[in-house]
Amino acid sequence: MARDRKPSRHRARVLAASVAALTVGGTALAETPAAAASRPKGHDVSSHQKNVDWQRAKSKGARFVYVKATESHTYRNPYFNQQYNGSRGAGLIRGAYHFALPNKSSGKTQAAHFVRNGGGWTADGWTLPPALDIEYNPYDKDHKCYGLTRSKMVSWIKAFSGEVKRLTGRRPVIYTTAHWWNTCTGGSRAFAANHALWVARYNSTSAGTLPAGWSMWTFWQYDNGGSLPGDQNLFNGSLSQLRKFARGS
Repeated sequence: MARDRKPSRHRARVLAASVAALTVGGTALAETPAAAASRPKGHDVSSHQKNVDWQRAKSKGARFVYVKATESHTYRNPYFNQQYNGSRGAGLIRGAYHFALPNKSSGKTQAAHFVRNGGGWTADGWTLPPALDIEYNPYDKDHKCYGLTRSKMVSWIKAFSGEVKRLTGRRPVIYTTAHWWNTCTGGSRAFAANHALWVARYNSTSAGTLPAGWSMWTFWQYDNGGSLPGDQNLFNGSLSQLRKFARGS
């Protein structure tokens, strides 16, 4: 997932170690995977993408986007309004995500900061549910699980989810990798029943083995670069199903 204060090459290196090789058969994948057939294509952006040309993104096939709103309990994406409102103005279904730093403050505190700064939700069919981006620590490679035990990590995620649900009426989508989830939560199955999965797995023809508990993915982030600004994603369904998912029905 795009973070605002680290170069993208660091991010690619961290994810590559945990989800997939950077090439398949020695050749970098240049097109969307076979699973893209008939599935809505989307992307996610942060301040790295600055002021996005949303009409151009739509003309290249974007149907939805997730926009980074916040990180930890103090940071807010300075380009959030242009990205979040601009994508909606261009006719994209859009949502907001929060980049978690569980070592900085409680899940409840970070959820409240997120919702106050763009992480809300309305059942208008154009607003995706809030999303929690939780993955390897990009600021300290020696503490990939943020210094939390597996049980404390599960408790942190539960606290974040509970506060988002209390404030917005929706459970957050959880963005993660199978390797991080199984390593840092101990393969917790506590979330799959009521949290949609947004899984990251790059340069592959499929989303691969999912984090423990989930039997299907809702969003798949399949590359960190491509025809759309930011990371490349697919929704696991039709466009009408995406709108239904956004409405919460």
